[in-house]
Amino acid sequence: MTEIYYPNSHSHKLINSHKSIFSRSMAILGVVAAVFLCSSPAKAQNPPNKAEMTSYAKAMLAMEAPRQQAFDEIKKLVGGNEIPQIVCNDPKSLNNLPGKAKNIAVNYCAQAKKIVEENGLTTESFNRMTVEVQNSENLKNQMFKLLIDLQKVPASR
Repeated sequence: MTEIYYPNSHSHKLINSHKSIFSRSMAILGVVAAVFLCSSPAKAQNPPNKAEMTSYAKAMLAMEAPRQQAFDEIKKLVGGNEIPQIVCNDPKSLNNLPGKAKNIAVNYCAQAKKIVEENGLTTESFNRMTVEVQNSENLKNQMFKLLIDLQKVPASR
């Protein structure tokens, strides 16, 4: 099952400091920009390795800009109304959106799935890692650090 969470937040500005990098990482991980949640319980597996964690973090970061764009476009279309939780493979949640907003959500879902796959993950492995990161303080801390590291601007030489 694919879910998109649209928090009540504004677009992020360019990252200029470690503090804003950390804040953005916390927001991305807390929201999990686009989450592909399974309808069945996650099976117990080995914790993700460093390469899987890196792929997961890169996918999350790559999904953030399109997620924010989709959110902004849908927000304009629904006006002052609250944007409902959107579950990509749940026709009810998509049908609650006006026609153009529904198209935007469907397009975002397809784009998010492609991003996950381009980062070497399946939706199943992304789902599993999402659950594991949410349920493990150790993995959550590792993910925060990894997101910060991936967003750091390389030092000028």
